[in-house]
Formats: sequence, C-alpha cells, structure tokens
Amino acid sequence: MTRTTAELDASAAKHLWGHFTRHGAGVTPPIITRGEGSTIWDSNGKSYIDGLSGLFVVQVGHGREELAEAAAKQAKELAFFPLWSYVTEPAIELAERLAGYAPGDLNRVFFTTGGGEAVESAWKLAKQYFKKVGKPGKHKVISRAIAYHGTPQGALAITGIPALKEPFEPLTPGAFRVPNTNIYRAPAPLDTDPKAFGIWAADRIAEAIEFEGPDSVAAVFLEPVQNAGGCFPPPPGYFERVREICDRYDVLLVSDEVICAFGRIGSMFACNDFGYVPDIITCAKGLTSGYSPIGAMIASDKLFEPFDDGTSSFAHGYTFGGHPVSAAVAMANLDIFEREGINAHVADNAPAFRATLEKLHDLPIVGDVRGEGFFYGIELVKDKATKETFSDAEAERILRGFLSTALFDAGLYCRADDRGDPVVQLAPPLICGQKEFDEMEQILRSVLTEAGNLI
Repeated sequence: MTRTTAELDASAAKHLWGHFTRHGAGVTPPIITRGEGSTIWDSNGKSYIDGLSGLFVVQVGHGREELAEAAAKQAKELAFFPLWSYVTEPAIELAERLAGYAPGDLNRVFFTTGGGEAVESAWKLAKQYFKKVGKPGKHKVISRAIAYHGTPQGALAITGIPALKEPFEPLTPGAFRVPNTNIYRAPAPLDTDPKAFGIWAADRIAEAIEFEGPDSVAAVFLEPVQNAGGCFPPPPGYFERVREICDRYDVLLVSDEVICAFGRIGSMFACNDFGYVPDIITCAKGLTSGYSPIGAMIASDKLFEPFDDGTSSFAHGYTFGGHPVSAAVAMANLDIFEREGINAHVADNAPAFRATLEKLHDLPIVGDVRGEGFFYGIELVKDKATKETFSDAEAERILRGFLSTALFDAGLYCRADDRGDPVVQLAPPLICGQKEFDEMEQILRSVLTEAGNLI
C-alpha cells in the first residue's frame, strides 16, 4: 500500500527520532524518496540538486545500480560474519586495497561501521600502543577549536564545539584544544600572510604539548580540511610543521579523513593532497558512497608491531565492523573511482568549482569563500568591511529561520551551519561539472541576495 506524504509525515512525527533534528509542532522534515546522479526527489515529486552529497557521502552519485547489485550478490553468498578471530574475503580484499592507497607504511586496516567509531578506535589504539611500548602516561589528545570528530563519548571529547559537548558532560577526560586554521579570522598581520599563519597555528600544538607535558600527550587529531566552522584549508607549511612537532615529542598524528577521503579533496586520501604522512587515518562516508555503512582506522606498521606477538590483542571491536556486504560495496565503489577517473575529474574541475563560487563575493552578505576540491564553505557576515558576524539571535533568524528552508525550496540541498561563524557548506557528488556548479551558484545568488535584505 502506497502511503500519502501526509500519512508519512504523521507517522514520522509520532515514531521517528531524527539525528541533530528539532522536533515539535510545525516541524515537518522533508521526506526524500529517490536519487539519480546529483539529483534527489522528495515525496511530492519535487527535485533538488544534492549540493552536500547527502552528508559528504555520495561521491559517485545516486542510483548506481552496480553498487546495489554488489550488495545483493554478497548478501546471497555471505550476508554476515564478524571479524572477531575470523576473517572474510571482502574484508581482506578491501583492507589490501586501502593499504595500497594509503601513504607510507599505513598498512593495517581496522574496520568500523562509521566515522565516529573510527575516531574512537584511533584514540583507544593510541592509548594502548603507548602502554605497550613503556610510556603509559601518554593518553591525552589535542584537536582544534570548532572541529567536529564524532558523537561517541571519546570522539565527542575530541570535538571542539562546546554546544555539542555540554549536554553530555562529563566526557572522556584528556582532550585539549588549539586554534584552527581560519585565516579569515586570524589577527593582523597573520591574516595576510598564509605561510606565517600556518606556522603560527602549528606552533600552538607544540605549545599545548609542552603545557600538558610531552609524557602525557598521545595524539593530535586533525582534519586535512576542517569541516565545522566552514571548510578551513591548511595554510602552506602547516602540516609539514605539525609532522615535525609530532615526531619531536613522540606524539601520533591522526588524519581524520571521514569527510576528506575518497576524492573529496582530490586524492583517495587528502593527506596525499597536502603532502604529509600521518600515523593513523580515520575514514568512512565516501568509502561506499553511502550505499552501505562502513568506516576504517588505518594504522602504520609501527603501531601494529607491539600487537604482532602471538599473544596480544587490541581489545576493541564492533559487531558490524567490516561487514562483508559493506566491504563488497566499497570494492565496487572504488572500481567506479578507478574506471571513471573520479579523482582526476575532481582535480580537473576543482578550479572551476572555486571560480564559480567566488563569483558570490560581490554579494554584501558573503565575507569569505574557502575550501578545496569539492568541499567549500561560504561565510556570511553582517558587515563585509569589518568582517562583523551575526549575533546568535541574528544567525538563528537568518540561517535556520530563512536560509535553510529558502535554499531547499529553491531547489538546492546544502547546509546552513552556525557551528562557529555562520556559513553555507557545499560538497556535491564528485561527478558534478560546470552545469551543476552554475545551477548551485544561481540558486545561492538569488537566496543570499534575499537574505542580505533581511539584515
């Protein structure tokens, strides 16, 4: 029996508890029913550009039948078996493939079901690794202000967004914050000298390690391009200096690539785009383009070595980690990447995406356009000359009260985000080109112009 939109709305309001979603009278989230390429449709048959790849996930686009077929084929052969003292062919093959893409000696793949679990796994590994090598005091982690690293208690402690943490405190102890790489908000003269700003920001990590004590710090968690706050790219020299600092203090560098991996910036792993080799990579989202849930922590041979003695184990795991169906879908997804040259397509088209979005600079409400690859944030300001931002009440009225609904009504699904200064985020499927870039820019121009008139 086909149910009407009104019937589904009523059922959702009664039974479904949304993620990061407001509920109550008058709140009726759209029902998304179908996707094809870079387009999605709602239950009323209206189409929208998917300007956020679902949630930074659907790299190769919606409606890929071969990914659905890969899932069905694997489910018929072996629908499930855990990786707890047993292995499966899909998990073996995917681990080998990911190790081949990863830089340096990052050859050991620990599967999870999502990004937050991968981050949680990385912190736990860092703690146990240092205990096994005779440095049991090293347990603390450092991350950046406004950075989002997940919702589990450990990953949430690493997250640098106070409003997300406060309802769940006390969190896992031992996480500390340093400044992020938002050069638009950097103090003068650093705001006009990217190289100097990058070194300054990196040196704050060394300062934090010294302050907490090098014998107590286990890891630094950094996204290649920071998501929350609106797509902060690393300044020149930043990761080179961070790598030097981590080596100096024997601290692990974790590249949190839950969003940035699998072509979002260009390469399979964004650390390759920015020229650094971490000790751990955490990833998820784009690994299957969202057709089945999976995540992974990829660790160096050095970190695995203390566990490779025939008696030790990393006492950690997830029932559905490395699920055979998800692993098979991931392999098929990576086949599409290679066959269709997705990474090269992003590299070739990223300059056009940037140039198209930078046209919006002529709008008074647009303060900054920043990002890399197919991952951009547009920061909105009250006063362009002074970079004055909006008050909390103004941001609530303009972002949630107007922009989120107006952009969607105009045919663009993206994200109006106020974790930090107000931004609109864009991360379209990696198959997009100039046609989609122009459509997004035209919708943004119209709606942001109207938003500017509300100030």
